[in-house]
Amino acid sequence: MRKSELVEAIATGADMSKAQAERALQVTLDAITQELKKGESVTLVGFGTFYIAERQERTGFNPRTKEPQVIPASKVPRFKAGKLLKESVK
Repeated sequence: MRKSELVEAIATGADMSKAQAERALQVTLDAITQELKKGESVTLVGFGTFYIAERQERTGFNPRTKEPQVIPASKVPRFKAGKLLKESVK
């Protein structure tokens, strides 16, 4: 499912225009992004939790030259599915 298909599903399910549904989706995604930027997690009960994980610095290899190189530590967004979502997918 692409974003446009999701917008259409929201518009149909919530009985609103596609423009309103797209704005609602964008505001939701922006709110989740802002919380993650602050280092906070976002929990949607029954669906799952978005959170930030920290990757430690590690050594990798350049695939072309096979020389080792240091991959710096970083923060990455993660998602952990909730119980109801897991059960509905089974």
